Amino acid sequence: QVRLVESGGGLVQAGGSLRLSCAASGRTFSSYAMGWFRQAPGKEREFVATISWTGGSTYYADSVKGRFTISRDNAKNTVYLQMNSLKPEDTAVYYCAVGPRVWGSSWAQMVGQYDYWGQGAQVTVSS
Repeated sequence: QVRLVESGGGLVQAGGSLRLSCAASGRTFSSYAMGWFRQAPGKEREFVATISWTGGSTYYADSVKGRFTISRDNAKNTVYLQMNSLKPEDTAVYYCAVGPRVWGSSWAQMVGQYDYWGQGAQVTVSS
């Protein structure tokens, strides 16, 4: 069993920055990959970014590439999502999750590849 708790969401103007954190407990954090997804009202949950268990490999959705950075601190059992140059279309609830179970760019985008989810953090970007 893994418990994930996101923090750092909020309201920001377009062009601003936020950093989300996801604190994990319950299993050996350094042994599994971690990902971020987001879900806007009326839309399906979509992949944002993922990072391997060592932190040496990452994948990003095209929509956030160059603006968002995923990182992890295994000593603190925490994964981060640094979001820069935010746009109104980035407005969503952001979720961290354990996975993907199979490492690869296609697998990383599949919701079904992730086993545990946090409760979500609201990010609102005003224009």
